[in-house]
Amino acid sequence: MAEFSIIDTYFNQRTSTSVDLGVGDDSALLTPPPQQQLVICADTLVAGRHFPLETHPHAIGWKSVAVNLSDIAAMGAKPHSILLALSLPQIDHDWLKGFSQGLYDCCDQFGVSLIGGDTTQAPHLTLSVTALGWVDIGKAVQRSGAQVGDLICVSGTVGDAAFALKHLGHPLQQRLDYPTPRCALGQALKGLANSMIDVSDGLSQDLGHILKASQKGAILNLENLPVSPALQDLSHEQQWQYALAGGDDYELCFTISPQNYEKLLQQPLDVNITMIGTITDSQILSFQHHKQNIMLNLNGYQHFA
Repeated sequence: MAEFSIIDTYFNQRTSTSVDLGVGDDSALLTPPPQQQLVICADTLVAGRHFPLETHPHAIGWKSVAVNLSDIAAMGAKPHSILLALSLPQIDHDWLKGFSQGLYDCCDQFGVSLIGGDTTQAPHLTLSVTALGWVDIGKAVQRSGAQVGDLICVSGTVGDAAFALKHLGHPLQQRLDYPTPRCALGQALKGLANSMIDVSDGLSQDLGHILKASQKGAILNLENLPVSPALQDLSHEQQWQYALAGGDDYELCFTISPQNYEKLLQQPLDVNITMIGTITDSQILSFQHHKQNIMLNLNGYQHFA
């Protein structure tokens, strides 16, 4: 089967968003909505590095989209469409059917269209997705806006995916294989949050990116970390390692003023929000457990470790 037959068979479904020209030409064509900025990001997933080799193709398809939509959400933007660059060692129709179905299932759930990309042969399975979204001009939530006195919050639970990776077959593997990009929450935080990031490489490391960009510090209250029941049975040290350094959660970590936090809680949200700390002017990330200082040695995910 030639490249174009693969595209026609598995990656040429009708678009669900406004697209002037989608799959089938040299490039896609989009007309930007009035007074909107384009938000664009890309992520690459490599078999055996970013997901176990035995991962179901449907889950790989879902995750390849979801991790990118999470980056769009972290800017307070509305996702619109994706491009897919797919490198395959060989043509496996069962795999392609499952993968493309997972990709489209995620796209459909979040109102996103596949509008183009590329398919090639390569020694290793590699997937690169570029996601596009729109946000009101000047309203994107960046990492650099944290203010002293802001509350640090995180959505959902953290540490689930890292725990699942060490315990394949556990019910929490659903969180590893099928992360939920917090698109609705990201848009709700536009105009309320001062800074935001998605938790992909570990909460501690990703919060550190906000602190560095904002030139601020933070106190993190370890007793407030939202963890699933499976993690609550572990020692504090194990809980903290999974929750702070595990990565692959794709929750949103954001900083927000106390006044705007109250406004946020008055909205109908589709995910729980937990306040886990405060922003300081120390330019140091420190940890406390019931007001006692704790020293932790944490390392988030490193791509070249």
